[in-house]
Amino acid sequence: MSIERRGGRGEAGAVAIERLLENTPGVDDAAVSFRLGSVHVTYDPDSIAEADLERLVREHSVRVRDEDESPAEEGHVTGTELRREAVFVGLTLLGMATGLATGYLDGPPLVRWVGYGVAYGFGGWYGLVGAVETLRHRAVDIDLLMIVAALGALSIGAPFEGAMLLFLFSLSNTLQHYAIGRSRRAIRSLIEMRPESAQVLREGEEVTVPIDEVAVGDVFVVRPGDRIPLDGVVESGESAVDQASLTGESMPVSKAPGDEVFGGTINESGSLEIAVTREAHESAITRLIHMVERAQSEKAPTQRLIDRLEQPYVLGVFGLTIAAIAVPLALGGPFTSTFYRAMTLMVAASPCAVIISTPAAVLSAIASGGRQGVLFKGGGHVETAATVDAVAFDKTGTLTQGNTQLTDVIPRDGAGDVVSSEDALLALAAAVQARSEHHLARATVAAAAERSLSVADAEGFQAVAGKGVRATVDGATVHIGNRSYVETVVATPSGDGVEEGLSRLESLEAEGKTSVVVARETDAGVSVLGWLAFTDALRPGAAEMVAELRALGVEQIVMVTGDNERVAKRIAAAAGIDEVQAELLPEQKVETVERLESRYGSVAMVGDGVNDAPALATASLGVAMGGAGTDVALETADVVLMGDDLAKIPYVLRLGRRTRRTLTVNLAIAFGAIALMVGTILLRGIPLPLAVIGHEGSTVLVSLNGLRLLSYR
Repeated sequence: MSIERRGGRGEAGAVAIERLLENTPGVDDAAVSFRLGSVHVTYDPDSIAEADLERLVREHSVRVRDEDESPAEEGHVTGTELRREAVFVGLTLLGMATGLATGYLDGPPLVRWVGYGVAYGFGGWYGLVGAVETLRHRAVDIDLLMIVAALGALSIGAPFEGAMLLFLFSLSNTLQHYAIGRSRRAIRSLIEMRPESAQVLREGEEVTVPIDEVAVGDVFVVRPGDRIPLDGVVESGESAVDQASLTGESMPVSKAPGDEVFGGTINESGSLEIAVTREAHESAITRLIHMVERAQSEKAPTQRLIDRLEQPYVLGVFGLTIAAIAVPLALGGPFTSTFYRAMTLMVAASPCAVIISTPAAVLSAIASGGRQGVLFKGGGHVETAATVDAVAFDKTGTLTQGNTQLTDVIPRDGAGDVVSSEDALLALAAAVQARSEHHLARATVAAAAERSLSVADAEGFQAVAGKGVRATVDGATVHIGNRSYVETVVATPSGDGVEEGLSRLESLEAEGKTSVVVARETDAGVSVLGWLAFTDALRPGAAEMVAELRALGVEQIVMVTGDNERVAKRIAAAAGIDEVQAELLPEQKVETVERLESRYGSVAMVGDGVNDAPALATASLGVAMGGAGTDVALETADVVLMGDDLAKIPYVLRLGRRTRRTLTVNLAIAFGAIALMVGTILLRGIPLPLAVIGHEGSTVLVSLNGLRLLSYR
């Protein structure tokens, strides 16, 4: 659930509620995360009921939004609040100018003080609401610092300085909200890519149906120029589809019957009839929106550190201010100048720029990646991408195209009447592999279908991960597997043709083909029936991608695969990969990733998000390919490439490094401005307006610097 401010200053309300909830039994404090104006909450329903949570926060003027409530509503509220803040800033400026001009022209005092009253009222409204709310939770924040400094300036006869402080403070807050809002609008615009209805075929006629009422299996029609409303598979028609909004592909993709299409993409040329494969709430575009929203609510490590230091830092500023008043007064200094300098010191030392420096950059990076079809599942993963020193790749479907094809069907001489021809061997193998999701099994079944072979029913199907499969066909157990399967599962080297089978595997693998043995087991023993061999082509651009990673300074590039070593080395050599770890089971891939982490530190694992899930979860940065159609990719990986473009992998690392550099510059600006102003105030003194300009100017500067990441390509 998400808890939001209904009124008042967004960040202050969210931070106060966040602190309240982190100390509430039943709420996972690690999952109470701040985002602009709201708090994302994960809680244990066995320990605390949602109704109790609602009662707990209702007294603080908040509303509770369900996770499936449209984010468009959230964006509308934020836009309204931003416009209201802009009006308040304008009134503050008008009041400040009126007070200054009236005083300069020696006008009526009433007009002067009314002007300053307007400036203080509208300029300090959001800060006062936020400060009071934070104080109710026995905490202090920057809002309180600014309000105290403005009132302090007023108390010593410097109303213009106080009004100027409030004007620039409210202006910088509005600009921050606008800057961060821009990074969110790039993602919220995805919602507009979902049509509200679909033209569904019902009894031969097209009927307009809201997309939420379209069921799996329904067929809808899209014409040239239409936006595809739901995920599905093309049943008839051919066209080119612009998928750039979802996968980041620069060129339209040709679609024909049997091809998958995604909701939110644009049909360009021909008419298509598409069968729905996912309902509206499960579509790729909906999952993309929800995932990016969750990513924006998760803090980066730098931001979490700054959040932890904010409270003691603000208390330290108050302590420094009190000391700056007490010590000179104790030594006989004049009150007015001492108090004025203390207020200037308070403004200069306030950490506004420090606090906004991280979210401004990280949220912009997440939005920039989203527009390129690269989805970070949290701000922390953006920072992790900057530290990667080694990359591990799965082979099939990642470095290779994944459209494995059966190239050789070889019956063994002397196999008897069971497999008298290639077709008989292929039909038997397809019967066993029809229930497998492995890419080799799919290639076998597809080849049998192309030859229009009659495939028998199999019973008792079992798979041994990374090795092979077996099932009962016509009363006998049929085994299909690699060398490891034959040696460990079949385990009868003396069987008929086993030695010949293993020898033939070696010769096929020497040709760069992935090969398996087909054997039949009866009461009389095991007999090898023949061999199947497959090939898979390297993805275009794979070698260039590896070279680019090396140019970025990645120390080690490794292939981890369950395929045989000869085939893996052939693919690795073509791609220019440093090291090959072949014939690995899923748990062995995890061990390989752990060894790489112990040797190089931060390791990225790139896979297809299905059989590589354990390794993706283990790596410092898990990157899943083709997330637009893969549920497991969205659940397991830290970064999801919605398309299959290998060039996006160097982009992920470059974006992470650019974000880290931006964070470094932002923090240098923020702390540098504070150090310069505080040092100057303590040594020589500066006017309060100059401190205000330095403080608010550095805040706006880091916001705009972070915003530059929105245009990163």
